[in-house]
Formats: sequence, C-alpha cells, structure tokens
Amino acid sequence: MANDIKVRRQKTKTRIRSRISGTPERPRLTIYKSLKRIYVQAVDDTKGVTLASASSLEKGTRDQLTNGANIEAAKVVGASIAARLQEQGITAVVFDRNGYVYHGRVKALADSARAAGLQF
Repeated sequence: MANDIKVRRQKTKTRIRSRISGTPERPRLTIYKSLKRIYVQAVDDTKGVTLASASSLEKGTRDQLTNGANIEAAKVVGASIAARLQEQGITAVVFDRNGYVYHGRVKALADSARAAGLQF
C-alpha cells in the first residue's frame, strides 16, 4: 500500500513538473516533507540553481519548535523562505507542491509564505 502511494505521488510530481518551471524573476518554490522535517527551496530551472532554501532542521528554526514536522513548523519555514527571497528582491514564485495533496502542512507553509509577502 505504501508503495502505491509513493508511485501515485511520483506520477503526480512528474505531471506537475512537465507544466511548471522556475525563472530567475519567478522561481519555483518546491516542498519536500518527511515524517520528521519539512524542507522548501526556491529553484531557478533555467540555470538549475537553488536561490534560497529553508527547513525545520536549521539551527535557528529548530530552537523555536518542539516538533519539526507539524503545521507550526511549516508556518515558520514558510515565513523564513519568504523573508530570504524578499532579501534577494523576489516577490513572486511558482508554487510546486511536489505531488503532495494541498492541505495540512503544505497548505500551512503556502499560507505563511503568502502572509509574509510572496505572491503565487
């Protein structure tokens, strides 16, 4: 059963990536979530480089949280990536949920990044 879920997410991820890509002005904001952490990075697909990243594993973020994989952690990580991108002058991104369903931690991260000033 777990393999079926992984296969379905991979198919969804492939379909999504065929339609969206990031540019230097509007990078792709992609999420990865594990059972213990949540990670997000802004990627410029034209050059293949990561412009900014944030995760619940970082030292400053880890000190604020009791659990690195809950909705509160996603909110902190979303605000953190928004602040880092705004320092670079980036205000608009393309959101890549990476095949995950848009609810829970994914939705909390997206809402937090929007509240901090990112547009998508």
